[in-house]
Amino acid sequence: MDILVPVGMLIGFGSLLMAFLLEGGHLTSLVGVSPFLIVFGGTIGATLIGLGLEEVRSLPGLLKAVLANKKYDLMETIERLAEYAVIARREGFPGLEKQLEDTTEPFLRTALQLVVDGTDPEYTRAILEQYIYTTSERHAKGVKIFEAAGGYAPTMGIIGTVMGLIHVLSNISTPDKLGPSIALAFVATLYGVSTANLIWLPIAAKLKAKSDKERIYQELVVEGVLAIQAGKSPTALRTALLAFLSPGKQQQMQRQPVKEAQMGEV
Repeated sequence: MDILVPVGMLIGFGSLLMAFLLEGGHLTSLVGVSPFLIVFGGTIGATLIGLGLEEVRSLPGLLKAVLANKKYDLMETIERLAEYAVIARREGFPGLEKQLEDTTEPFLRTALQLVVDGTDPEYTRAILEQYIYTTSERHAKGVKIFEAAGGYAPTMGIIGTVMGLIHVLSNISTPDKLGPSIALAFVATLYGVSTANLIWLPIAAKLKAKSDKERIYQELVVEGVLAIQAGKSPTALRTALLAFLSPGKQQQMQRQPVKEAQMGEV
């Protein structure tokens, strides 16, 4: 589980509530059923209007992806690809077929299978890049769903406030109730703005960040597999793929011994 998601929300909402209490506020004044219905119901309803049935069905999976803690270890992947290059140079592409059984990551397995099958390099690149494109497009749709919700929520909050003020002005004959009624009216704006900036938009940002990490991993695999197909040495492959790492990790890998040397030059 990605612990930063609940921790971040807890810190965000907790800070708002703590600041409110420090100013002498009371939590009960922030509770309102009507503002809640207007903001959450209105936001969800408006978001659903712009979605197709397939996108609606994908929502549980998107929420699961937000909380999932799937990691892409680029350094480990580079080392694995370098090992595959050693095997390919010693035993040929059929030697990689044994590695398929131990490869659980779907994209890497697909890429290796194309190599084992002797697929033309240009066609291999085309197939894998199509995988990357369709995956990125699918992820982008998920991001847009929560970005849309983040755009609707503040507007729904304003609508709730306007509705509350209409109710206040229609009962202006009872001035002793004006203060609490006006305060309740502005609770809707608070709900709208806070949920947009602490729930919907952060979820969209999280999905985009995870999509970017997966895309970088997939692009690394593509370049590594094509290098193996081209018969590049493990050292050359390893050096070329260092570009996908941050400067700090590049230096870390450069200090590590090349496994090709340990296994014997081929």
